Amino acid sequence: MLESVNSFSPIAVLGAGAWGTALALHLARNGQAVKLWAYEKEQVEQINTTRYNTRYLPDEELPSSIVCSHDYETVLADVRDVLIVVPSTAFRATLLAIKPLLKSNQRVLWATKGLDEDKHQLLHEVASEILGDVDMAVLSGPSFAKEVAMGLPTAVTIASNQQAFANDLQQRFRSDKFHVELTKDIIGVELGGAVKNILAIAVGMTEGLGFGANAKAALMTKGLSEMIALGSKLGAEQETFLGLSGLGDLILTCTDNQSRNRRLGLALGQGKSLQQVQKEIGTTEGTITAKNVFYLLEKYKVKLPICESVYRVLYEQKEPQFLFDTFFSQ
Repeated sequence: MLESVNSFSPIAVLGAGAWGTALALHLARNGQAVKLWAYEKEQVEQINTTRYNTRYLPDEELPSSIVCSHDYETVLADVRDVLIVVPSTAFRATLLAIKPLLKSNQRVLWATKGLDEDKHQLLHEVASEILGDVDMAVLSGPSFAKEVAMGLPTAVTIASNQQAFANDLQQRFRSDKFHVELTKDIIGVELGGAVKNILAIAVGMTEGLGFGANAKAALMTKGLSEMIALGSKLGAEQETFLGLSGLGDLILTCTDNQSRNRRLGLALGQGKSLQQVQKEIGTTEGTITAKNVFYLLEKYKVKLPICESVYRVLYEQKEPQFLFDTFFSQ
């Protein structure tokens, strides 16, 4: 018999950016106590005193059941489940920081999308390397933080090899407006959430260059094929890429301006330099992931022309037109 939502122990959420705060707010609305960790002490004080995260979600009031702290030990005390929602570049450091504090019965879930910058690993490989034999899961899918925070309908996938943990998480997260599907294909879910950001940059470039809907549709379709090709090489299931964490997230990220990766590609296509765009919108996950995925292409001898071309535009100063010259010459 599964626990009811209100019977769950408090949950720790590590990361008070837009996505971490949105998930914390969703869980609080589900009747759960949330212990939220933020990197900056000023942000901790602001959230606890004003009940708003003005930097990331300024329009959403946070209930008193969300308590914020800068101290890992405080946040991890008396919780069983730990949700990590930090940028992929901080994922390894976060695991190293919490490892001495984790107890044997604690379980780790992440909603971080991307790959490890140091060793180009999938994030479950990083978690296994650092934490060892711990129950772990990943949450991904088409889910803009702002819409989740507003309580708009959303559907995601949770992947875990530990069925009891997966079932508990489904109970924790699901509501009448938040649908949760389960799978054991961690590799497929992680790859879908990472590669779609590269493809969103490519689709953004099509719009920046003025190439229209035909080119966007072609890139998204071929991009999905590239996802599947890399996933097959790494042991993922094709079906995963046709679901929420693959095709679903790809459609969302490629077609809406809430996606910073899409906006990055749009600006590049319009002639701005990468440095100019990063000053305006910051470093996007797709920029980092393009480098990590290119490493995997070289390692596993896989041909993904779109992903490779995005890498060359970002890191070898190729013009955005190079992407399409390469694509249409195949």
